[in-house]
Amino acid sequence: MLSLTAAFAPQAFAQQNQQISQVWVADQGDGTYINPILHADYSDPDVVRVGEDFYMTASSFNAVPGLPILHSKDLVNWTLVNYALPRQVPLDHFSKPQHGNGVWAPSIRYHEGEYYIYWGDPDFGIYMVKTKDPLGEWDEPVLVEAGKGLIDPCPLWDEDGKAYLSHAFAGSRAGIKSVLVVKPMNWEGTKTTGAGKMVFDGHDAHPTVEGTKFYKRNGYYYIFAPAGGVATGWQLILRSKTPYGPYEEHISLAQGNTQINGPHQGAWIDTGQGEDWFVHFQDVEAYGRITHLQPMVWKNDWPTMGEDPDGDGTGQPVFRRKKPNVSAKAGIATPPDSDEFDGEDIGLQWQWQANPEATWAFANPAEGKLRLFTAKLPEGAKNLWYAPNLLLQKFPAQEFTTTTSLKFTPNPKLKNEQAGLIVMGMSYAYLALESGEDGIYLNYVTCLDAEHGKTESKKQITKLDGNEVQLRIKVGKGAACSFSFSEDGVKFTEIGETFKAVPGKWIGAKVGLFATRNTQTNDSGFADVDWFRFEK
Repeated sequence: MLSLTAAFAPQAFAQQNQQISQVWVADQGDGTYINPILHADYSDPDVVRVGEDFYMTASSFNAVPGLPILHSKDLVNWTLVNYALPRQVPLDHFSKPQHGNGVWAPSIRYHEGEYYIYWGDPDFGIYMVKTKDPLGEWDEPVLVEAGKGLIDPCPLWDEDGKAYLSHAFAGSRAGIKSVLVVKPMNWEGTKTTGAGKMVFDGHDAHPTVEGTKFYKRNGYYYIFAPAGGVATGWQLILRSKTPYGPYEEHISLAQGNTQINGPHQGAWIDTGQGEDWFVHFQDVEAYGRITHLQPMVWKNDWPTMGEDPDGDGTGQPVFRRKKPNVSAKAGIATPPDSDEFDGEDIGLQWQWQANPEATWAFANPAEGKLRLFTAKLPEGAKNLWYAPNLLLQKFPAQEFTTTTSLKFTPNPKLKNEQAGLIVMGMSYAYLALESGEDGIYLNYVTCLDAEHGKTESKKQITKLDGNEVQLRIKVGKGAACSFSFSEDGVKFTEIGETFKAVPGKWIGAKVGLFATRNTQTNDSGFADVDWFRFEK
């Protein structure tokens, strides 16, 4: 068996990544695409092009592994190929769930033959990792600048041999917000070399300005920065003839007359074929911050994104568009969601709620199953919000059904071991098998306001005849979740209650697996998971 806590080997997932999602595909197969290009919570996306290849990363907050690496040939069809951060640092700090902390708003760049990712951890400072091969191992994180509330960094290496780093501030830690700074940085990109300058104050017209992306074009320095808040904001563009300003301002993208709220924070990319595009997110509450692709044009050295029906230079999002003009051929592709657990490791779509321990789970390629051992809940844990060993993935569409098949083998000497299928957020619900004195019971459990330590409410559904079951969640519009189960894999029994999924801390709701116990033992029970499938 191979431990799931080992470093990910991207080559092991090539076959899985060829599977097309049954619940969301942006490529329409006729030369057009629809938004969102990713109906999943890839928050604060940034993209870099190297030759014919596009690489995207995104915020991962406390989830492990972190810093996802997605790859595309055409900006529409994306596969998840790696993670740049196998463990969150500091390691001990992130051994416990740190909801909403960790990796905030990374930027990815290519410089002198190496890929760099910078991100801000609001509690520790600005980090950087780099590699020559984005599909391989990334170097250990380097703390570029320590400090509280330093977020949303982006590097710029200038033609004159100087390097800079832009970033914003998290008011909750720094005590200031809505201002942007540019600092000098060494050419190696490993440390800032001065206090820098405040280059923009957004308090008057652009509150909560943040999310910096630093570029240079036609002699101008540009800072792309979202403002106005996650759900209601716009994309601000700043430009100057010098890195420290003064900067002019222009709004390049806003909601306009569309249903796409808060379109901002992302990446400008040129295709190498004379086109420019902008990747950004939209906050849709329980579904997270989903990813959109907008055409982009330059006029008088200002960009406009999306479509501009009134010609004022501020665009609005498009829904359907001709795909980007690229030199490479690209087939339809999507990030993985379903997992048959047939390979040498689980799919890259899975993330833990904290840095994992080696005993939590193992791939079992000989059996084509995933084994989850029950792990003891932390001392004082009031609910699963505090449990590090939740194995979760993002909601992949607005409407979907997910079903998993598992066999539960509890330790006969223990009681109250459980394994199940969960929808996780600041409130959560799950179906779980629990060991009792006289057999295995199926329970439906909800926990409202788990973030603030509220207790679970448990409803016993039935005593099972055996220990094998299929558990199912159907997610409808408005993130309404209905649970059901089957002991024969054919007939499913509805629980009869509806749970409305809610976001986690700065993230969308997630769905996944868990196995827990509340007592110490030297021989945990376990659940063997045969598969985990998504369908419409």
